[in-house]
This record gives sequence, C-alpha cells and structure tokens, in this order.
Amino acid sequence: MNKIRKIIPALDVKKLEEVVNLIKAVDQHPILYGYKIGFSLGLTYGLPKIVEAIRAISDKPVIYDHQKAATDIPDTGKLFALVMKESGVDEVILFPQAGPATLQAWVEALKEKELTVIVGGIMTHPKFVISEGGYIRDDGVWEMYRLSHSLGVDRFVVPLTKPEATRKLYAEAALDDGCVFYSPGYGKQGGDPQEFDFLRTHFLIIGRSLLQAANPLDYLSGVEKDLQRLK
Repeated sequence: MNKIRKIIPALDVKKLEEVVNLIKAVDQHPILYGYKIGFSLGLTYGLPKIVEAIRAISDKPVIYDHQKAATDIPDTGKLFALVMKESGVDEVILFPQAGPATLQAWVEALKEKELTVIVGGIMTHPKFVISEGGYIRDDGVWEMYRLSHSLGVDRFVVPLTKPEATRKLYAEAALDDGCVFYSPGYGKQGGDPQEFDFLRTHFLIIGRSLLQAANPLDYLSGVEKDLQRLK
C-alpha cells in the first residue's frame, strides 16, 4: 500500500510578519500540504486578513483550528460556518465535545458552506481521557469519530504521541484507508510517525520545531528524508 505523508506547519505565532516570512521561505517544498492557523493569529488580526496574507504567497489549503470548535450549542454552527466561509479558509478543525447534537449540526453547517471538515476527539497531552486520569470518557471520544464518519467526514485529528489510542479509535470508529489523518505531536512532543504505519494518508502538524529552526527549509528536507525511510 502506497503511503502519503505530508507536513502542515502550525502557525501558532502572534506576528503576521513571521508567518509571511516562513511561507515565503518554505512554500515550494513538495512535502508541504497546507498551513494551520489558530487563535493567536485569528484574535490578533482577524481571519480574513490572515488568509489574504497567505493567499498572496501560497495556494495551499488554509486550515483553521479554533482550539476547540463545536463546543457550543447546535444552533451556533451556522454562524460559525458563515464566518469560516467569509474568512476564506479551506478546512476547519472541530473537537465536538459538546455532544452529538452539536457535532451533527456543526458538521452539516460547514458542509453546507462547502468547507472541508476535520474532526478530532483526543489530544496529545497526558490526562485527557478518563483512562489516563482525565475528564473525557474514552468511549465518548470513539463515538465522536464514529458519528462524524457516518456523517461523511473522512478527515480526522489523531495525536502522534498516542499510537495505541489511535489504533483503538481507528478500529472502534470503523475508519478506513479512505480517511486522511492529521497529527500534532511531532518534534518537541516526541511523537513517532513510524508507530502509525497503519495509516495510509498521514499529515504531520509541526509547530515549534519548524518555527524555531535556524533554516526552516533544511528542517523540512530533514523531516522528508525521515518520512521516506518509513515507506
């Protein structure tokens, strides 16, 4: 089975100038899939301005991570989807911890606006689900993925720091090779993509390691070589 592995820079900075300079430096690298933006840029400048700045340099997908979206009542999904559409982003990450009614309403609202939906349910850090000492039910997490998939979602966030939990949710939620997986946790958090050889299409979300690299282009080439050895 041919594997597809790409990198998504997580642009978790406050200065737009840093974003522009990084994208100018790395955008032509073939290992890149797109760019993830979050609350720091969104709240500082507003999403339309950020997307406009990225679009002036790159035509790669822009992914918005609200950290964490879909934790409100179902009725706010349409408003959120409208804001996302008007901002110009291509893909939106949801962590629908507010329950199945919110999950379904927000997924449907985003799909109605022809936005790509990505759903996550488990995070990279320790003590998140109950089995780790956290607050979220383990089987509740699997249900987030399972229900999302039944609604036509085929893109999911899975933590690179938790390969066994990812294997379990892959089976419990009846996911398949047609799905695309986005994984934070590479670099500073110590996640190992080699533990995820059961995923056909796997995008690594890389933040601090890339942002702090002396030469981001060389860093990406190094990661590309490491990923090629896994095939």
